[in-house]
Amino acid sequence: MKMLVFGHGYSAGFLTPLLRERGWSVAGTTRADPGRVAAAGAEPILWPGEDARLREEIAAADAILVSAAPGPAGDPVLAAFRDDLAGARLRWLGYLSTTGVYGDRGGDWVDEDSPLDASGARGQARIRAEGDWRALAEGAGLPLHIFRLAGIYGPGRGPFQKVRNGTARRIIKPGQVFSRIHAADIAQVLLASLDRPAPGTAYNVCDDDPAPPQDVLAHAADLLGLPPPPEVPFDKAEMTPMARSFYADSKRVSNRRIKEDLGVRLRYPDYRSGLAAVLADETPHGLPRVPVHDPRHD
Repeated sequence: MKMLVFGHGYSAGFLTPLLRERGWSVAGTTRADPGRVAAAGAEPILWPGEDARLREEIAAADAILVSAAPGPAGDPVLAAFRDDLAGARLRWLGYLSTTGVYGDRGGDWVDEDSPLDASGARGQARIRAEGDWRALAEGAGLPLHIFRLAGIYGPGRGPFQKVRNGTARRIIKPGQVFSRIHAADIAQVLLASLDRPAPGTAYNVCDDDPAPPQDVLAHAADLLGLPPPPEVPFDKAEMTPMARSFYADSKRVSNRRIKEDLGVRLRYPDYRSGLAAVLADETPHGLPRVPVHDPRHD
């Protein structure tokens, strides 16, 4: 079986080893880091660049995963390969979207049947991309599955470095909650969907425990044996526009469908178990988790 990944980045790096264990061959596109793709076990393809090669891969693929984000001109994969995809003979097609498509719900719950009501430009672009992929799938008879990912974390994408070096801040916005997902659980959801294809279905991919971001940072500090990072009110926090945009939405995301329809049992059902695993992965064997000297302990 052959998998082609458009945008073989962080999340695909967890899926590829699982596919290889099952005997799949995997090819993945990258803009400039073929070594990282190869290290995950996939054959790297530079794109933009190797368009002719990718047309061959599309024709030969049993499954395709699209992890490339839409740009100002829309979805880049559709823009370049719409006709090739329409003629592909796939048993599975996956598109990685985001829970940002639901917009702000004031902390209320959403599920896959909730209206898509993003107000920001990034969320609106994802809504348009989902619609464009659905239109192609319906017109060409492609087995499309949409995965709306919550905030992704994992080894190398945890809060521990900022907590250790003292740059972490607990941004306080009353009532703010986010949903999250460990990258290893994204991989097992995708694998479960490959085993139980249900074309046309959307899945929320998140853990069981939506939580305020300041609670996550405080727990990370506690795992390290360090004091909690200082609190900063949201309206006084210095943040990039992208970071600030994340705080525009507050919602709790239901993951019932991945459990009931796909039979997924999350490895990391909450940020506590997930952060413990990330810390274990990031801490070299035999080295202390707390620095030998930290001025905040003086």
